[in-house]
Amino acid sequence: MSVTGKHGVTTETPKNILLGAGTFHKGLKWDTSTKAWTGTCIGATSGGGKVTIEGEYLDIEVDGALVLVKGLTVKQGGVASMEVSLIELSGDNIQMATNFKKGESDAEGYDMFTDKEHIDEGDYVDNFGFVGKTANGAKDIIIIFESALCKSAFELEGKNKEASVLKLVMDAYAANDGDLATLPVKIYYPTAV
Repeated sequence: MSVTGKHGVTTETPKNILLGAGTFHKGLKWDTSTKAWTGTCIGATSGGGKVTIEGEYLDIEVDGALVLVKGLTVKQGGVASMEVSLIELSGDNIQMATNFKKGESDAEGYDMFTDKEHIDEGDYVDNFGFVGKTANGAKDIIIIFESALCKSAFELEGKNKEASVLKLVMDAYAANDGDLATLPVKIYYPTAV
């Protein structure tokens, strides 16, 4: 039970604390037949990741109002991003991080990726998501961007006695045939029982 002025811990607290690095996935969706989440984990992380969802607001200024006034703040859209620190490098992750295309390799045993002029439909990652566990391990907390694109720099830094980490910043994008006024982001939080 929480104690006013001392702490807010209750028997529900361990069920509501997000603990650990979580995992990042592409193609993350709920399978109604198996009643489970499906998708592909993009790799192991080092340094974890971060999810940022931020509304953009306009505070309407009115002469005589010297403070913010309820009803005079208007939501003007928003931005959402996931930052992932991948320690695992793969061809898929290289393509996701650079928006390069896979080319014909002249080196046996190697795939080759090269730059291209335009962003193609396939460069957007459908249902890019984060899955985290609660402290008691009983619940998953899931955040999904319906469509995401990586626009961060591709940087690898080799250091003595350290593994290289590739940072991806995946931004949420709305489909051009849908609602262009709200973020294409879904947060799934377990129903209280």
